[in-house]
Amino acid sequence: MSGSPPAWLKAGQRHLWRPYTQMQTAPPPLPAVSTHGTRIRLADGRELVDGIASWWTACHGYNHPHITAALERQARAMPHVMLGGLAHEPAVTLARRLAALLPGDLDHVFFSDSGSVAVEVALKMALQFWINAGRPERRRFVAFRDAYHGDTMGAMSVCDPDEGMHHLFHGHLPEQIIVDLPRSPAALADFEALLAGRRDEIAGVIIEPLVQGAGGMKFHDAETLAAVRRAAAAHDVLFIADEVFTGFGRTRHLFACQAADATPDILCIGKALTGGAVGLAATVATRRVYEAFLSEDPEKALMHGPTYMGNPLACAAANASLDLFETEPRVDQAAAMEAVLADGLEPCRGLPGVVDVRAKGAIGVVQLAEMRQLDWLRTRFVEEGVWLRPFGDIVYMTPALVASEDDLATLTGAVVGVLTEWADL
Repeated sequence: MSGSPPAWLKAGQRHLWRPYTQMQTAPPPLPAVSTHGTRIRLADGRELVDGIASWWTACHGYNHPHITAALERQARAMPHVMLGGLAHEPAVTLARRLAALLPGDLDHVFFSDSGSVAVEVALKMALQFWINAGRPERRRFVAFRDAYHGDTMGAMSVCDPDEGMHHLFHGHLPEQIIVDLPRSPAALADFEALLAGRRDEIAGVIIEPLVQGAGGMKFHDAETLAAVRRAAAAHDVLFIADEVFTGFGRTRHLFACQAADATPDILCIGKALTGGAVGLAATVATRRVYEAFLSEDPEKALMHGPTYMGNPLACAAANASLDLFETEPRVDQAAAMEAVLADGLEPCRGLPGVVDVRAKGAIGVVQLAEMRQLDWLRTRFVEEGVWLRPFGDIVYMTPALVASEDDLATLTGAVVGVLTEWADL
């Protein structure tokens, strides 16, 4: 850190338990004091070009005036009211707009406050779908190696159990069926045989369409996604698309499942839903799934209800974010970014210790043979004026969809320069 840390950080940092951090050995956090556009301003006056858009949420950049104005109006009128027994215009309008934007008959929107909870709701929804249908034995999920679906218990159970960040909890979570993504005809045949042979115990298949995000930014093509969707349909297994990362333009499509015309039975969204302004997520179901919960029997209702679900402030921000997707070329911007990121990162390909360079939409990745000197890497990126957070075996960027060519050049140039130094350590 340049200069002395601010008093508030010195006074309180030992009380703040930070995410994914070994608190005994980690360096102190950088004190952020404001944001604007694609920049994070630190307490000492330095500004960093944000290359990950605060875990890929700030798709329009920070402090977009249209979103800020919507938040201010809603804060004055009604910051929050419960959805139990009540309804309010921001939530109702947002549900209607999402149903219109999403493919197929994904018409029924259940709000929550984080992507992990959206996945929990999806899993619970799929389980109760079969319970309500008189098939309670259908209680397991098929998920894929390298998957990451969140940090809550159910979500952890469908993450990669061996290579993922939740391997410590092996044996404490519901046991699911974890397989490789079927990327070849032979693998697809094996996948179909699995569904056929075990369909009586399988409630659903869950996938991150096109990109497995926090599991390592692993890409697969639309044909693989379409094949998984067809296999699920053929064997009457619910198909769940986790678009918490991929939704809202990140992969060159508004929603990644549209690349394969693979409408899921249940879809999860979050992160960029509000343009990075405030937490909000949703689990969206087709009519078939929704109607399985309609009954004179109260026990067949979906018994779930996060306290802040459909928070009016968050819904107002999300509606404003959707306005921007309607009026500004966000998806086109993401599509154009792919070539810029690929070209800018290409010099890394020949560096010792680099095994792959890839880009898809507004995602750029340099994969390393192994991660060395992680803290050094993160410090050097800050010194170069960029905010990047390498993890696992990758250095990645997921910038705001509004990032300029100069922003992207700064980001890719920093990655090339720092990794060139890193290769010689």
